[in-house]
Amino acid sequence: MPLENLNGLHYTAAEKTNVNASMASMENSLTPKFKNLSPEERSRYGSVNEQNKLLINKVRDFRNSQPAMSSPDVDWLEFQNDCDSREFLQNTIMRLEAILNNLKNNKTLHDYDCYHVALTDYDYSKYKAGSKTAGFEVKVKELAQFFNRTGATAEKKIEDHLNQ
Repeated sequence: MPLENLNGLHYTAAEKTNVNASMASMENSLTPKFKNLSPEERSRYGSVNEQNKLLINKVRDFRNSQPAMSSPDVDWLEFQNDCDSREFLQNTIMRLEAILNNLKNNKTLHDYDCYHVALTDYDYSKYKAGSKTAGFEVKVKELAQFFNRTGATAEKKIEDHLNQ
């Protein structure tokens, strides 16, 4: 009887190459502008909470609708560039997080499929070793190291494995 296959969608060599090239292109485009923040710097500069973001957006709205009321002490071109950059970065982060979530979901399904195939093969190997078929005793001994002897159920083992 064939095993359940939760994710039969596999990536071709061309798709993998395309994804890797796209990732490299994205990394090459973004990396020159990356800044490494120390924990202290992250704490110091990371104080723009949601309420403060609303303030930034409101000042931007006033600047765009009534520029004569804007402070002359501010470099408004730099402010606009910062706003555009943070909007671009936020949108990019949201898109990447959605991709990351979908990648994790797909990986979980492939992990599950692979694990069940491994369990089925292990059970088959134990059966063959029990019938004294040559070579299977060594295979079973090698595979047995991955199973504890505490009596955990197969479902618990699967759950523990998938949570790693």
